[in-house]
Amino acid sequence: MRDDQTSVYCTAFLGVKVVASGTLQHVVSTVKDALGDRDLTQLFIFDDTTGKQIDVDFRGEINDVLLRLREQFGDLSRTELNNQPTRRVGRPKLGVVSGEVTLLPRDWEWLKSQPGGASVTLRRLVGEARRAGDKQSKIRESQEATYNFMTAMAGNFHQYEEALRALYAYDLDRFYHFIDDWAPDIRNHIKKLASNVFPEGDL
Repeated sequence: MRDDQTSVYCTAFLGVKVVASGTLQHVVSTVKDALGDRDLTQLFIFDDTTGKQIDVDFRGEINDVLLRLREQFGDLSRTELNNQPTRRVGRPKLGVVSGEVTLLPRDWEWLKSQPGGASVTLRRLVGEARRAGDKQSKIRESQEATYNFMTAMAGNFHQYEEALRALYAYDLDRFYHFIDDWAPDIRNHIKKLASNVFPEGDL
């Protein structure tokens, strides 16, 4: 089977131990090869982006398992190809869209006095605001992914609730303190998922 799940990265746990990590196809193939038809009630596969569990039907041969994966997740490479806009012959558009902006006279005077003029300054300010928004979005996504994984794998661990409060309070020291004695593989995966919450931390 072609690697159609290339954009889905995940980590598989058997109990509290990591048994495979990488693309979904790689993880599923590794688990199937290593564990065969053993009881997989203690096997959990998590999406590395969302922290949510991925359900995989391991019945049958590996080709059967991978075929069901394709049916479940679709052919991502073909989807990405089909979503590309049709290219036209000729000079590409610059992507500049005109519009109206209503500002006070003193705001216009300030914009005109900036290096490059009003248009350049407005584009710079919009770019800075978008970058700040993207950063906050990544932080929220990282918090949610960490929460999802912690709830599934560490919900009954000692100081779980305290660790969650530290996560949402952006308190790196306390967060590390509360998860310090947790199972090493689970603790390390939590730190990986939380990397965008604590970008300055030693993850």
